[in-house]
Amino acid sequence: MDYILIKNGLIVNAGDAFRADLLIYRGVIARIGADLEQQDATVIDAKGCYVIPGGVDAHTHLNLTAKGVKVGDGFFLGTVSAAFGGTTCVVEHPGFGPVGCSLLHQLVHYQEEARGQAVVDYGLHAVFQHVDAKVLDEMAHLAEKGVPTGKIYLTYDGRLDDREILEVLDRAHGLGLLTAFHAENDGIIRFLSDKLRAEGKFAPVYHALSRPDCCEAEAIQRILHLAEAAGNVPVYVVHLSTARGLRAIEEARQRGLTVYAEVCPQHLLLDDSCYLEPEYGGLKYIMAPPARKKEDAAALWHGLETGSIDAVATDHCSFNFADKLALGKEDFSKCPGGIPGVETRLPLIFSEGVLKGRLSLSRFVDVVSTAPAKIMGLYPRKGILAPGSDGDVVIFDPVKDKTITPAKLHHNADYSPYEGMSVKGWPVATLVRGHVVVEHDRLLAEKGWGEYVPRHLMSDTASNKETTG
Repeated sequence: MDYILIKNGLIVNAGDAFRADLLIYRGVIARIGADLEQQDATVIDAKGCYVIPGGVDAHTHLNLTAKGVKVGDGFFLGTVSAAFGGTTCVVEHPGFGPVGCSLLHQLVHYQEEARGQAVVDYGLHAVFQHVDAKVLDEMAHLAEKGVPTGKIYLTYDGRLDDREILEVLDRAHGLGLLTAFHAENDGIIRFLSDKLRAEGKFAPVYHALSRPDCCEAEAIQRILHLAEAAGNVPVYVVHLSTARGLRAIEEARQRGLTVYAEVCPQHLLLDDSCYLEPEYGGLKYIMAPPARKKEDAAALWHGLETGSIDAVATDHCSFNFADKLALGKEDFSKCPGGIPGVETRLPLIFSEGVLKGRLSLSRFVDVVSTAPAKIMGLYPRKGILAPGSDGDVVIFDPVKDKTITPAKLHHNADYSPYEGMSVKGWPVATLVRGHVVVEHDRLLAEKGWGEYVPRHLMSDTASNKETTG
């Protein structure tokens, strides 16, 4: 049908909330207003529900291979899971490519892997795994491919050293690109991991102890100092997990540096006691950075409320517990790192954020949709309900109760890190460009409905501007 008319809901954007109807025509929002009527429209009754812009998850690994193991999802099941959770667009972080490969190699590979598979829209980040003259030259081609963001790791085999980081930041600044960072000090991790293992400490809890909060805080401080040295270049910190790291970001903003920060539900809702789960259950939570102290989670919630943290993403990475157990039972350092979470992001942040008084309803929409859309160059096509924007709409039932279990989720992993948690509030329909992808627990879209979305940063995103958090 050309027309979709959503009636009787509460429209919620990042800036306001009001009762109105919403009309979509050929995939694009046409009108928002009271008592709309349209002949031949398919009508969806949203009575008692919130009507919000589709979620934007700026950090997924739907197609990752690590430690010789591939995640269970791939682009089809990963985006199905996203859709059931109210996310209508993901921005995928590719894994490292072959040693010495072109900067464009992984982008081409991932587009081939995603073609004809996704049911929600998707974008891609670049990944830097070495730096030479060719890579720096290839950066000029990223924006024209709709990829204005690239990621640098400070740990793992594809990590960059300080000089390489400075070269990338300098080039990114000139090209108007935004650089994202995985902030962990590789030397600290290697030293502590080797030391613990030499002492015969191989249990899952030692994963967390090998990556203490100073490991993240030092890396963030270094990133921010390098960004200043390169000319106050804007940067984006992924999966912020510690109070110390947050303080470093807030202090840098007070000095006038543009820093964007992302947090994930696991660092808001889990703590390091999870690594003591019996029967090697702690392996389920091995991820980087690890679950932290309750005090860190409290600081991150406060940062999310006040605006010191900009967005909530997931770092979704659906390794199976069976694989984690097979590889990591005898040695935590051998366990593939990452957890599933793309489907539970909106329900968890609503239930634990809005319903517990930590976030306003509009702030909830901002952190799960609008802010990531703006930062990642998807706005106003995504991230807002307004005439001219894509018909990416989630009908969210604020009183729908659900206890999270793997059987009720759609990712291809045999566990959920949030298993047993009771949440109130869940999407009952998800539309992508005006097409109903999920409705009342039924998948209605076919493989390939999701499209690759070229991204273009807003004019001030990658330029230096004073921020106050």
